[in-house]
Amino acid sequence: MELYFRKVGEQGPAMIILHGIFGSSDNWLGIAKVFASTHQVYLVDQRNHGQSPWSDEFDYQVMSEDLKEFIDTHQLINPIIIGHSMGGKVVMQFALNYPTLSDRFIIVDIAPKFYPVHHTSILAGLNSIDLKTIASRTEANEHLKRFEEQEGVRQFLLKNLYRKNDTEFAWRINLAVITKNIDVVGHELWVKNPCQTPIHFIKGANSHYIQPEDERYIAEIFPNFDIHTVANAGHWVQADQPEAFIQVIQSIL
Repeated sequence: MELYFRKVGEQGPAMIILHGIFGSSDNWLGIAKVFASTHQVYLVDQRNHGQSPWSDEFDYQVMSEDLKEFIDTHQLINPIIIGHSMGGKVVMQFALNYPTLSDRFIIVDIAPKFYPVHHTSILAGLNSIDLKTIASRTEANEHLKRFEEQEGVRQFLLKNLYRKNDTEFAWRINLAVITKNIDVVGHELWVKNPCQTPIHFIKGANSHYIQPEDERYIAEIFPNFDIHTVANAGHWVQADQPEAFIQVIQSIL
């Protein structure tokens, strides 16, 4: 699948960044601009997100193949690959499938383990918005308050809402397929052999996505791993503490 992307920076090593569920490439523009003077940063919309094509196929194997195709198409040699949340699982699956295509994998606040479905309320809220009658994003935000109390999360979700024409809104995410396959987003990875390539995890100190007991399983499939913890950050580490997050990335590089 040919994925939509934004490129920031024209010189230096290639860096690919993959967003998480409900996200898109423009979520990472601020971070990308920091590295644009030293890297060619490719911000990718994953399938069923942003401006990339939609598909009924939606799992970590097909998304890792999307990443492989992207690297091949753009002839990227040994790119630095960063993935957040769902994007982090895509990067981990890619690392397991193609461990020699990069020597620098960076995973942001997600482990390779199984996670139970925990976006039920958000999906219910998004699916309950009547796109034919909603008059504005403000009205959609008011509607979502019944399903998600955090204003920041609602605004993040509603970045996917756009005006299709003068009278109707539409979603940039493939809401139907994401809803149908939301359990797949929590699936653990397919592991044939451990990946010996070094892999770096960055976690938010206030996030529950990577627990101390997860390190044993991480070590089984990624023996050469390390974990960097960012203080006063939750799951969206890069948004909660951008300066500290950038410093960690720079230290890894």
